[in-house]
Amino acid sequence: MSDLTYESTLRELSTPAGVLRYHEAGDGPPLLMLHGSGPGVTGWRNFGDNLPRFAKHFRCLVLEFPGFGVSDTTDQHPMMAALPAVGAFLDGLGLEQVDIIGNSMGGSVGARFAIAQPERVRRLVTVGGIGRNIFSPAPGEGIKLLVDFTEDPTRDRLISWLRSMVFDQSMVTEELIEQRWEQATEPETLEVARRMYSRAAIEATFAAIDSSTHGTPGWAEFDKIRAKTLITWGRDDRVSPLDQMLIPMRTIRDVQVHIFSQCGHWAMIEQKAAWESTVEAFLLAEDQA
Repeated sequence: MSDLTYESTLRELSTPAGVLRYHEAGDGPPLLMLHGSGPGVTGWRNFGDNLPRFAKHFRCLVLEFPGFGVSDTTDQHPMMAALPAVGAFLDGLGLEQVDIIGNSMGGSVGARFAIAQPERVRRLVTVGGIGRNIFSPAPGEGIKLLVDFTEDPTRDRLISWLRSMVFDQSMVTEELIEQRWEQATEPETLEVARRMYSRAAIEATFAAIDSSTHGTPGWAEFDKIRAKTLITWGRDDRVSPLDQMLIPMRTIRDVQVHIFSQCGHWAMIEQKAAWESTVEAFLLAEDQA
């Protein structure tokens, strides 16, 4: 699978809401991979290095959410555009049921999709980012640094945010910084990011979490998930602190949890081999009667 390059795997799908771009690799049962948010993020940067392992067993589909500079942008808040994009993507490809891996925002979207359309998700894997803070302050350190960058996008603020994402600081290389800086400061992408991570947007989001006027919060509906679920988390996550995991761990009906030490928010990157082995075993395990 060494020939899995960005260009060779890139595909696009036209939908009524615009063009969705994605990466496809491998054969077998469909595995949908949903990326997180943040400056310069893409599905390829989240999961491109994981494709060789999973493409041995699955038809891997790395969806690029609207609003992050790869798929067409919509006029919606990126979080609001993401959930219908998943349904439109699966419908467009004629897929009735998939397994889902979601990182951070992608995990939240995957969980919301599994709640809304439970028959379409066989197994769900999340990488941080679901639940809500129980003991730790909200928003977390990494989210605050993300807000700082969005409000005033400087290179130093981008580096500070990137350093909050990982336990191993050597991972914040000049190459990574340049990749993220180039895309994060593209005017349209930055404008969309401000819909999510301006100070006003974050304050509104957290104010709405417990407000009865906004309906039932997502973290209170995890019991509706029917998919077998694996929650993975970096013990040293400074973006989504580990205590966020407690509610989904206790309320999802069929759930396992795996915590990786010396690991920040990007478990699939920072603890790549261990994370891949854990997730692969979960996805390939036979259903018990």
